[in-house]
Amino acid sequence: MARIEDYALLGDLHTAALVSTAGAIDWMCLPRFDSPACFAALLADEDAGRWVIAPPGGTRCARRRYVAGTLVLETEWTSGDGLVRVTDFMPPRAEDPALVRIVEGVRGTVAMRSEVRLRFDYGRTAPRVRRLDDGLEAVAGPERVRLRSPIVATSVEPSVVSEFTVGAGQRIPFVLSWAHGRRPSATPLDAEAALASTVAFWTEWSGRSSAVTGPHADAVERSLITLKALTHRPTGGIVAAATTSLPEQIGGSRNWDYRYCWLRDSTYTLQALLAAGYVEEAVAWRDWLLRAVAPDPGSVQIMYSIDGARRIPERELPWLSGYEHSAPVRIGNAAADQRQLDVWGETLDALHLAREAGMAPSEDAWDLQVGLMNHLESTWREPDNGLWEVRGPRRHFTHSKVLAWVAADRMTRAARELRLPEPAERWARLRDTIRADVLEHGYDARANTFVQSYGSTALDASLLLIPRVGFLPATDPRVLGTIEAIQRGLTEDGLVRRYDTADTGDGLPVGEGLFLACSFWLVDALHAAGRRTEAESLFVRLLDLRNDVGLLSEEWDPRERRQLGNTPQAFSHFALVVSALQLHHGRPHRSDEPIAGAARGQRRPR
Repeated sequence: MARIEDYALLGDLHTAALVSTAGAIDWMCLPRFDSPACFAALLADEDAGRWVIAPPGGTRCARRRYVAGTLVLETEWTSGDGLVRVTDFMPPRAEDPALVRIVEGVRGTVAMRSEVRLRFDYGRTAPRVRRLDDGLEAVAGPERVRLRSPIVATSVEPSVVSEFTVGAGQRIPFVLSWAHGRRPSATPLDAEAALASTVAFWTEWSGRSSAVTGPHADAVERSLITLKALTHRPTGGIVAAATTSLPEQIGGSRNWDYRYCWLRDSTYTLQALLAAGYVEEAVAWRDWLLRAVAPDPGSVQIMYSIDGARRIPERELPWLSGYEHSAPVRIGNAAADQRQLDVWGETLDALHLAREAGMAPSEDAWDLQVGLMNHLESTWREPDNGLWEVRGPRRHFTHSKVLAWVAADRMTRAARELRLPEPAERWARLRDTIRADVLEHGYDARANTFVQSYGSTALDASLLLIPRVGFLPATDPRVLGTIEAIQRGLTEDGLVRRYDTADTGDGLPVGEGLFLACSFWLVDALHAAGRRTEAESLFVRLLDLRNDVGLLSEEWDPRERRQLGNTPQAFSHFALVVSALQLHHGRPHRSDEPIAGAARGQRRPR
């Protein structure tokens, strides 16, 4: 089984696929991110579905890279016989979803092998395969997959195997397309034309960025493209990651399905995209939010399906052994039913920032914001499950209260801008009340640090966000004490844990990796506190944890020196973008203001 960092991302703004350094597509869900997988070897073995194109023998590639500014992947193998390149991509979708792989002879003549093992419903169902004039078709119930190629398959059971050689200058396409309840389009996709249009789409999109400058421009661009790839174009929803059940500890049970739209993750992703000048994505997400939350802002969930559906029942798939035998494999997510008060603040903060970045006002959006604020006024004193979705008793998490303050602060400022005196004054009083409550109950004066929850002494990495949201300046002694306490108590090898799983009863076995987004938060806090050299050093270390094509999963294992958790992780990539931009522009950044240099309408020169 490949390591998590061995995978690169392909996507068409509807769904995604992961391809390893051995040329194996081990994960792809069709037609959406949260649909059942037809390639699920990532969570078991090849019997759960896989598509490999590589020289015989299962060798690791010599190198791979994305075409600059795109999501088109080039993978190369070298041998004594020559050099071969495979170009993998998913065209931004017009009709049927498609995965295209073009084998190109660069030098000499190289033997190649394509092996496709389709298994629908997360590896549970083997389709019936039949030959066609231009390829093969696999059918299982309403699902149909057609594989077209000029190479004739030598066998079709249990895998579709094609063995061939490719010489210098030859380009051999393989096109896999999917349809539900009908045959895929009878018109074959022109692989070369699709490649040209896909490169053009991504190049144009990445070229619109106003933020891809400075010493870390390539890392920022790759993260922005990854965040865009995690958006669902038809609805505007933004998924947290492309996968489910990749473990936070190898062999452990902290395995969750991240193919849904968390309000928190979405709002942070928007902050990164808006900082880079992408207002269009903010408008699409706002429209998604209005549909998802309607008609009752008081019943807001922390997460929704891609199309805004509320029910995301969690269940286990016992026929899958899990990534490196890390069971169980879960689909759905029971955290959808949790109370997490911080999402109200994060949502209102994101809408405030979008307005500041130039998004046209909307009466429906303002009504939603007022509804969210009215609900929070009556519930902010209640305990909740917190940012980290603790599956234990609810408590008064300090971060949740700070984000309630954020909600009141942003709405106070908006109401004053709109000259609405009554709610502005009421919300201002609420803001002051929440602030006093946090300073009294969420701060341990003897230890000179904010604490995870009221009445506890435990630390939490979310406390690093206190200066970022504007609750207190980073130079406040209480914030400085918190930064130092987290460095002493929550870091390993200089990187940050979310919290100590041994001290925090979260309803799960102890143990997980270091949370990459939290380490970027430490970069931001150090920079804001004036410790710029230390912040830059940590940031460069974090960049070194990316894989060979610039991707990050959720966590890092410092002992085995490998990535952990679902991948690619929006939480990690938006944190990278924000840290890079504030380091480049040389001043602390707060979440309620656009980052310097990300002015509206600016374009990246090419």
